Amino acid sequence: MQYPVLTLLMVATFGLAPIQPGDAASPRARDLGVPFPGTPGACNAITDVPGVEVGHRTLVAGDGVLVMGRGPVRTGVTAVFPQGRTFDGFVQAGVFVANGTGELTGRALIEEVGLFSGPVMLTGTGSVGVVRDAVIGWYRKRLGPDEERLFPHILPVVGETYDGFLNDTFGQHVRAEDAFAAMDTARAGPVAEGSVGGGTGMMAFAFKGGIGTSSRVLPAELGGYTVGVLVQANFGGRSQLTVAGVPVGAEIKDLMPSRGSRKDGSIIAVIATDAPLLPHQLRRLALRATHGMARTGGMSGTTSGDIFLAFSTVAAKTDGPGHQVARFVDSFEMNPVLEATALATEEAIVNSLVANVAMTGVNGNTVQALPHDRLQRALRDHGRLAADVRTSNATATTANAQPGGSDSGSQCVAR
Repeated sequence: MQYPVLTLLMVATFGLAPIQPGDAASPRARDLGVPFPGTPGACNAITDVPGVEVGHRTLVAGDGVLVMGRGPVRTGVTAVFPQGRTFDGFVQAGVFVANGTGELTGRALIEEVGLFSGPVMLTGTGSVGVVRDAVIGWYRKRLGPDEERLFPHILPVVGETYDGFLNDTFGQHVRAEDAFAAMDTARAGPVAEGSVGGGTGMMAFAFKGGIGTSSRVLPAELGGYTVGVLVQANFGGRSQLTVAGVPVGAEIKDLMPSRGSRKDGSIIAVIATDAPLLPHQLRRLALRATHGMARTGGMSGTTSGDIFLAFSTVAAKTDGPGHQVARFVDSFEMNPVLEATALATEEAIVNSLVANVAMTGVNGNTVQALPHDRLQRALRDHGRLAADVRTSNATATTANAQPGGSDSGSQCVAR
């Protein structure tokens, strides 16, 4: 069966028409009966961590044969602000690289001093430079010519994964104004998933991939902290795909990409928490995202760029000139936060698949979406479909989410 395909005609002079995420709710993995351990926050998103805001700009234009610089275009940019758009200070952070055939600008600063400022931006490989420069331009517009205020923002953090199977990557269609729009529209609350923002042209496990998010809230006796994860999923072979322990990729062997192949693919994950953690502890958190990736069957390959960034929204206190005092979680008491990171990463990856529709891009290349009904069938056959879904077919769907991905509306309920 042919699933819906995202297509938008190119406008005059080959300008791009931006697409904003729709407001219609679409099923997420939990809605389909995928049994995930742990307790999510109200939105089951990275924005459940207080202060975090997310924005997307999505660009879809043109069809047919690739003409570099003209299209077809299937790309975009995503912005993740640790403390909202109005915050100008640093946050503590750590990075872990599982495999380094990829890029995260600003990483050297994070590894050296454990800090970064501004948003984390996600896009396609060919647009890293323009997005990086756009972040500086955005702060220039907002902060004015005050060099001292601008100084923290001279090393923006931009991550990428390669979208060349569907997108005119080297045509560099993302412009500064697109990065501005992603930053300007960043907000708390529900987060659109699937083929939006930087995830627009991505594929995972030979299905349509892209942006996914999830969160975990720890009980009060374990600190009551929240961990949220947002992924740009563009990795994995079909045979690897595992959902809730079920070998879904082995059960759905058809619906493969229409033609061509690629190497290992990549994933970028952004992990946010309100747990007070030091940079070396945040690196430990970032490493645990690889465990969530592994729970879905993903394994880093030679040509994959698997890069994980974790930050804490809790700042150290100034205690006189040149001194700060930090209250942080005991390193021997971090297991609940580490586990929450792995579990939220796993669910974010599966959400990125569930939120999607099929997409056709350059040279007619087509990537199909993970079919919800067949996912549920595989879970049911292995005794893994959640009990509250096994008694009802209400959530079973054949056509997946509408263009724009999952957005649960103005109010969030844990899902």
